[in-house]
Amino acid sequence: MSLQPIWVPYCGAAPAPAEWLGRWNWDPVLLIVLGALALGYMLRFAAVEPRRRACFGAALLLLLLLFVSPFCALGSALFSARVVHHVLIATILAPLLVASLPPSARAFGGSLAGWTAAQAVIFWLWHSPALYGWALAGDAAYWLMQLSLIGSAIGFWVALRRAAAPTAVAALLATMVQMGLLGALITFSAAPLYAPHFLSTSAWGYTPLEDQQLAGLIMWAPAAGVYLAIALLLLGRWLGREARPSAAP
Repeated sequence: MSLQPIWVPYCGAAPAPAEWLGRWNWDPVLLIVLGALALGYMLRFAAVEPRRRACFGAALLLLLLLFVSPFCALGSALFSARVVHHVLIATILAPLLVASLPPSARAFGGSLAGWTAAQAVIFWLWHSPALYGWALAGDAAYWLMQLSLIGSAIGFWVALRRAAAPTAVAALLATMVQMGLLGALITFSAAPLYAPHFLSTSAWGYTPLEDQQLAGLIMWAPAAGVYLAIALLLLGRWLGREARPSAAP
């Protein structure tokens, strides 16, 4: 008996390479929500600076890529594509959404330490094999996964923008370490862990373990590297500000 029908993710069953570019997601509820989000932003923040509107436009395009374009269906076939999806949420989508809002509209409270921990816990939980499989078994669980990932990442980036430079750098480095550790654990696992992809990777030229190793490497190197790069940028700016007064005559 095939196990594949157990997992029918929100984006549909795993596509074959020959068909995946035609697998657009025209879910009317999703399109209405995205349209309402765009309209609400334009009405509520019509007077914001052009750079904030540009950030929102980029975030909206990324949402279309992640949830409407064929990339959504690709995540049903390959765990590595799903990891790219989650990494883009955490490192690109969330900061774009935060940057699109004026400071007065960023209503997320809480400390940076709390949001750093919350984001890490949520990210690790949804990449545990049991919860990951549950999230790909139904639409409600899928959207619980997506919204919790987006919400915790937004909370992290809002708190990061409020924090002093040393605190922000420490939070970024902690996030880099936890994401790199999770990626390493996934990469060096001796067996495939993610059952929803056991039957879908061979059509793409991967074994389930190879797909999983690629996903772990993506999380371990480029994803963790984003946090390192931003930490180094903030550290450089902070050290530059600290050095300027002492350089004056």
